Amino acid sequence: MSTKINPLLSSEYLLCRDRVGALIFLALCLVYGYQTFNIPMFPGDEYEPFTARTLPILLTYIGIILSVALLVTGQPDKKSGAVIQFNWKLLTSFLVLMTFYGIGLTYVGFVIATTLFLAIGFYLLGERRKKILFGASFPFVLSFYLLLTQGLDIYLEPGVIFTIW
Repeated sequence: MSTKINPLLSSEYLLCRDRVGALIFLALCLVYGYQTFNIPMFPGDEYEPFTARTLPILLTYIGIILSVALLVTGQPDKKSGAVIQFNWKLLTSFLVLMTFYGIGLTYVGFVIATTLFLAIGFYLLGERRKKILFGASFPFVLSFYLLLTQGLDIYLEPGVIFTIW
């Protein structure tokens, strides 16, 4: 019997970023897939080719396939060239920004909250030119808002501040 450890079973190989990320993504996909069956369907929808559950179920299958593929093909961090140093300050900043974005949607509405979210996000990523910050965020948000409200006829609440008047 050999006392040599199989390199494929070492902690360096099994606990690489690719595999840990794939396991987290697989867990999220499985929970999402379970929740898709809680989407209510109208009577007679079981005979329709496309229902409210179709796209979420398809996304679940695609996510499971991709996460299993990453789980199988994952390489150790040294081999894959993954960045070993992680910028926790940037991650925390984006989590705080996303929290404020969620709160801001309620109070100032989609256009202002999303424009500020994108502009501050670009700023956190290192862009400092104001022309680029607002030139990349505001036209995109406005065109997306018009597509949703005018093209797809989706109602987006204007925000509490604007409904007070």
